[in-house]
Amino acid sequence: MDKQAMDTLKQWIEESKHIVFFGGAGVSTESNIPDFRSTDGLYHQEYEQDPETILSHSFYMKHPEEFYRFYRNKMLFPDAKPNAAHLALAKLEAQGKLDAIITQNIDGLHQKAGSKRVYELHGSVLHNYCTECGKYYGMESILEADGVPYCGCGGVIKPDVVLYEENLNSEVLRDAVRAIENADMLIVGGTSLVVYPAAGLLDFYLGDRLVLINRDKTEKDSRANLVIHDSIGKTLEYLL
Repeated sequence: MDKQAMDTLKQWIEESKHIVFFGGAGVSTESNIPDFRSTDGLYHQEYEQDPETILSHSFYMKHPEEFYRFYRNKMLFPDAKPNAAHLALAKLEAQGKLDAIITQNIDGLHQKAGSKRVYELHGSVLHNYCTECGKYYGMESILEADGVPYCGCGGVIKPDVVLYEENLNSEVLRDAVRAIENADMLIVGGTSLVVYPAAGLLDFYLGDRLVLINRDKTEKDSRANLVIHDSIGKTLEYLL
């Protein structure tokens, strides 16, 4: 761990009043939730298509049974618990220093940790709705269903998550942009910043305290005012 970088980060956090955190899959992998975009051997053993194909809108429409089999087996982690990163961010918010969390993750762990203002760019597995009558259901409706889950009205219960080929929620995106524009410090963690339009949100930050925390290098490292190549959980836990 780079002590000088950590001291700088700690000082910036103490001096800032409107911090925004933008996080990706790396935040949740420390809660043992795999990056669903990765195509590992297990996926190939069980499924003919890669995860990004199965999680597309067109695949959902054409092959709902296979979609829900994959979604149920690979996307739902009801026993997952918030890790050090989630807890540290919730503490920052409680202290009145963190204005918002913007996340690409769909697991709801930020809310479980106690965070209140969370903008979920890709939706949440905790919310599901009937495509016919609009009735909302919890995660159990998907977990407990055999095959395609159906509402009492006969409509299909669809996860309120953004599939490939679908647009991000315009209201959530607007609120995320506004939060970044008003931030005096932007911490980006656990994301490779290659998925658009989410990665493009960095363009709305005009301040001089852009911090990137990621185990590996990203294409945006050169834009940051501070770069830390380490665990997001370990980094934030050390600070708080």
